[in-house]
Amino acid sequence: MASKPYEQSYAAPNDGPRPAYDRPETGPGTGPGTGPEVESETVPRDRPTDGPADGPIDGPYDLITMGRLGVDLYPLRGGVTLDRVETFGRFLGGSPANVAVAAARLGRTTALVSRTGADPFGTYLRRELCGFGVDPRWVTEVPEQSTPLTFCEIFPPDHFPIHFYRRPKAPDLEIRPHELDLPALGAARAFWMTGTGLSAEPSRTATLTALRSRAERAPAAGEDAFTVFDLDWRPALWDGDTPADQARPLYREALRYATVAVGNAEECAVATGEHEPHAAARALLATGVRLAVVKQGPKGVLVLAADGTFAEVPPLPVDVVNGLGAGDAFGGALVHGLLAGWDLERTLRYAGAAGAIVAGRLACSTAMPYDAEIARALADGTGSIPEPPDPGDPERAPDPAPEITRNPGRPR
Repeated sequence: MASKPYEQSYAAPNDGPRPAYDRPETGPGTGPGTGPEVESETVPRDRPTDGPADGPIDGPYDLITMGRLGVDLYPLRGGVTLDRVETFGRFLGGSPANVAVAAARLGRTTALVSRTGADPFGTYLRRELCGFGVDPRWVTEVPEQSTPLTFCEIFPPDHFPIHFYRRPKAPDLEIRPHELDLPALGAARAFWMTGTGLSAEPSRTATLTALRSRAERAPAAGEDAFTVFDLDWRPALWDGDTPADQARPLYREALRYATVAVGNAEECAVATGEHEPHAAARALLATGVRLAVVKQGPKGVLVLAADGTFAEVPPLPVDVVNGLGAGDAFGGALVHGLLAGWDLERTLRYAGAAGAIVAGRLACSTAMPYDAEIARALADGTGSIPEPPDPGDPERAPDPAPEITRNPGRPR
């Protein structure tokens, strides 16, 4: 396949040990813990674990994301429709989860607020989050519900059907306001939520509660704190015959409390009524956000700030394997650049390279790039770069990364 640009959908190197977290405990306002206490042990850095890494983090999280979490099942055979696929690969999925993974790959301390079914897939997802360095303390179980599954055909690779199995209701839409750790959400340097979280109750009220709580704490947080609204328009996940009409007032309410809005042309049209990218960016700023990021597909991405600063960058060319997840890599890198204080053009180029790399790989979560990979993509002018060996591959070269000690710790 010829190289082609992919829709623009991390910055310190991540050469040290993964971020450290403390074990969850059950308690009001903290989100009930899941799973048994784990004794201290030494584990290889790249091996998924059944608990967080090595003790409490020092200070607030860099990023907390909230919302969709599930299992992605991808065909291990390309170029065919789903009805002809016989084998699948299993991966952690859900946009907010993948954004947290993307930022963690760059050394950021991250956590996820979500829910799963009380089933083996839920256990798998919490273990994977730990393995990626994402704190799962606020990922809780919903009895008698099943963890969502998502199938994609990867055919054609840049515009393929996605099949969500989230009915009658996904556990991540059962996030309840009273379970939120509002002090932790308010203290995080960045908070990321999505439009899907507004699609049903009680997640809708919980999401708006989190946004309002952060807005109340904004004066103390200062200009260096970011509340990101990923417009994330997926009409199949909304009920009713006119989902856009249902979503628009909810999107506008959420935008009142956000400082950054991210979306493509269709998503911006749902939120603002404007489809043209520059007009959409201006309309987003009119809602009160400080930064409007508009993805333009093959034209790249543009950003407009409330102070008039503007940047627009083209995408990197890439041989597209699976476009699903490129936007999540972009999101994690975007947050990283904002927290690092980079200028807008540098942030967009870096985030665009991260997205291009993931578009050139099969999976989402495991495909999220490290700093060195992004630097190589930018230097080479292409997102098609070799993927590092799978840590589970017995023929993989020995991992030079140091081991880390994992301790139970205590909640902050």
